[in-house]
Amino acid sequence: MTMQYRQLGRTGLRVSTFTLGTMGFGGTGWASPVGKIDVAGAREQVAIAREAGVNLIDTADVYSAGLSEEILGEALGDKRDDVLIATKVRMPMGEGQNDAGLSRHHIIRGAEASLRRLNTDYIDLFQVHEWDGQTPLEETLTALDDLVRSGKVRYIGCSNYAAWQMVKALGVSDARQLERFASTQVFYSLVSRDIEAEIVPAAVDQGVGILVWSPLAGGLTSGKYRRGVQAPEGSRHLSEWSEPPIHDEDKLYDTIEVAVKIGESHGVSAAQVSLAYIAQKPGVTSLIVGARTPEQLRDNLAAADLELTADEIKALDDVSGEPLRYPFWHQRNTSSDRLSAADLTQLQRHL
Repeated sequence: MTMQYRQLGRTGLRVSTFTLGTMGFGGTGWASPVGKIDVAGAREQVAIAREAGVNLIDTADVYSAGLSEEILGEALGDKRDDVLIATKVRMPMGEGQNDAGLSRHHIIRGAEASLRRLNTDYIDLFQVHEWDGQTPLEETLTALDDLVRSGKVRYIGCSNYAAWQMVKALGVSDARQLERFASTQVFYSLVSRDIEAEIVPAAVDQGVGILVWSPLAGGLTSGKYRRGVQAPEGSRHLSEWSEPPIHDEDKLYDTIEVAVKIGESHGVSAAQVSLAYIAQKPGVTSLIVGARTPEQLRDNLAAADLELTADEIKALDDVSGEPLRYPFWHQRNTSSDRLSAADLTQLQRHL
């Protein structure tokens, strides 16, 4: 397998185009439909990922109330320095008024708790997991900057931010000479291409790397969900799992059929096609893949070797795409003589 590596935003850090996701490590509470992977299973997944060339592992404090971080730390053991660890802070980690959000209090406390659970003295990429519209950005960003200056954190990122929220944060960082977000972690898949309108152009323009969570849309585009076919027992979307929301079921099944057909022509799974499609999209740095079984993980990571043709990309674009929103259709009609590289991430295929 030939893994590629890409620079994370404007930084000098190189990360693999596939990242190991660990939401299924522990798998308790709301995370149980994703997987229930113990330490032994985590060690096996880490070994599979490392053999494939993966150098980034993503977790979060809120995954199984910290158990995912604990299991990852134990699974890595003395091999911790061989990989990059990304974790997150923001979600509720207790019942108290200050046990959530992006206050200085919660960020510093969350980072120190993650360090203990991961059994490490530094976090490679510390990400704010969600937007906090009530805490001043200056407070959040100075706390993150302090963590970087202390050596406890090496890079920072955001997750699930709208484009305006991310750019506002970058503006505060630049104005105050604080550490700026190196990456944004967002949902992107054949089921939902929302980020192409605003987030991707903003990230490309601002030099922010894009990490993609759930590139298979919770398994929806893996090929096991087909029109008129019962999904395998134990599938996540047969449970109460509700992400991502499906707004057009016919369009979903039409998209899956195209992915299946392309996969058959390459002799690979629809999952690999779906992953390769997102990996080849503008601005994307790395895809976070998690799996309940070693076989699923190996199949997903094999997508690193799949290169889709321009015609195959177009077929998937056409079946899964949405009409241009305003003001982008107007810009296509009237401003196509002066488009930037960031503009073209969305408009190129419409010209």
